[in-house]
Amino acid sequence: MPQQQTSSPGQGQRFDWWAAPAADTASEPAAALRRTAVPAQPGPARTAAAPEPVAAPLAPPVARPLAPPVVPPVPPVPPVAPAVVAQEPAAPVSTTDRTEVYRSVQASAAFRDIRRSYRRFVFPTCGAFLGWYLVYVAAEAVVPGVMRSPVAGPLNVAWLLGLLQFASTFLLTWLYARNARTKRDRAALGLRWDTQDQLR
Repeated sequence: MPQQQTSSPGQGQRFDWWAAPAADTASEPAAALRRTAVPAQPGPARTAAAPEPVAAPLAPPVARPLAPPVVPPVPPVPPVAPAVVAQEPAAPVSTTDRTEVYRSVQASAAFRDIRRSYRRFVFPTCGAFLGWYLVYVAAEAVVPGVMRSPVAGPLNVAWLLGLLQFASTFLLTWLYARNARTKRDRAALGLRWDTQDQLR
């Protein structure tokens, strides 16, 4: 009788000999299922249902700046040119003609009246004021005692006459303006317009 030789797994042998029955037992239920499976019966072919589309999440609304209202451009209004009145060009006046015009005005009765009224007021008034000033200066040099005579407190005769010099200046200025306004200005303006008309 041959002796059974038992040996331990040596080099080149597998160490998973204990897992073989487990693999066989694991395959048995799968085989049994295949044997007991019900054959597919004929009928309309079933199609796999298409997956429902998944709606994408809505993006939050983006705040946009409001556009300014569109205003149509206003056409510019053309400027209105002022009405030009056609005038006939005046004939140029020669130097000889101008001289004759001024000489005729100087010889006119209106010009002589204006000049006479002016001299009648200016010459006597200027003489009176100049004499009044010379009397004041001469009295200060001739009779200094009288000029130092007190009038009221520290005010003496010399101070009083000096202040009257200023007062007489303002008085004569007012009299001259009044005389020119009432007696000469209107006649002088009329004579000026007549001269301008002759020179055109």
